[in-house]
Amino acid sequence: MEKIGLFYGPEGGSVEKVARMIKDRLKDRGDLLLVKNSMAQDLEKYRNIIFGISTVGTETWAMESPSDDWARFMPELRKVNHHGKTYAIYGLGDHITYSNHFADAMGVLGKELLRQGARIVGQVPVVEYEFDDSEAVIDDHFIGLPLDEDYESEKTPERLDKWLANILKEFS
Repeated sequence: MEKIGLFYGPEGGSVEKVARMIKDRLKDRGDLLLVKNSMAQDLEKYRNIIFGISTVGTETWAMESPSDDWARFMPELRKVNHHGKTYAIYGLGDHITYSNHFADAMGVLGKELLRQGARIVGQVPVVEYEFDDSEAVIDDHFIGLPLDEDYESEKTPERLDKWLANILKEFS
């Protein structure tokens, strides 16, 4: 199997923790890359790509200025030819405190990819989650895998294993 590009941001916190969990499961099949250090040509190297994003991350609460990793990366994403590529997205969220915006950033990223004609795999039924609203929901499915490391971290390993088994079948 070809290498899988595992692009994530922000650095530190739950998104990175999950990225490293995925990398461990993929072993030598996955390359771990920070979004803040990536450009369009980095994405061009891969046919199969996993993106990791958080709706509200540790960078939001840090004393220094907030990270704009994804805001800087989005123009790079628009330069990529998505033909022949397959994408999967996981998104971190808090289904208790931010129940009305659960994993919204995953939805924003996914919808941008869809507008660009990208193929996205790894949709997850909403019935497996408790939340009030999310930008990441399309036709009763999340566009990717939502994870809540604040209140449901014990569910992450099983959810991740199931999701990875599904997306790896879809990756060419």
